[in-house]
Amino acid sequence: MSFRRIAVYCGANPGRDPRYRPGARAFGSWLAGRGIGVVYGGGNVGLMGALADGAIEGGGEVIGVIPEKLMGLELAHTGITRLEVVEGMHPRKLRMAELADGFVAMPGGYGTLEELFEVVTWAQLEYHHKPVGLLNIGGFWDPLVKLLDHLVEQGFVGASHRAILVVEEDPELLLAAMSRVKVPSLRKWLERPDV
Repeated sequence: MSFRRIAVYCGANPGRDPRYRPGARAFGSWLAGRGIGVVYGGGNVGLMGALADGAIEGGGEVIGVIPEKLMGLELAHTGITRLEVVEGMHPRKLRMAELADGFVAMPGGYGTLEELFEVVTWAQLEYHHKPVGLLNIGGFWDPLVKLLDHLVEQGFVGASHRAILVVEEDPELLLAAMSRVKVPSLRKWLERPDV
């Protein structure tokens, strides 16, 4: 599978680990260097701004999707390829999903987690067949990976559905693994939840 655009979810803050901001900027640049456009939340702050700046500097396409309310707070990035202003968070997430061929989450907070789990759930329920990945900068996602494995052990997530969410520290390995993801049948898992 080749990717035309990747939707990237990440923090509007830079976080405390000094690896996060340069990691976000490098990922934007890396995507641009491979001709892969970035779809993101449209902000100019934190990891979102670093991601967009890296992609812009690399000559890549950057599409931001931002709710009107956040435009009013002057958080929008004005130097990107295109900025789409939508009514709220639900239209934002839907529009980002429409524009992207896959999804990557970098370090972030509640919003990042909410966006991540929504697209993973959509994949599990077969609303889309697009891969989802975690770019594990500085081991940020390690605690979540343990929780996901716990969900499998407890029978709430099948191993085949756990495999929907790919985790890698290196962007090249991440997108390569994402391109091989096959979303399993929900019906088969409901009939055999041990799979």
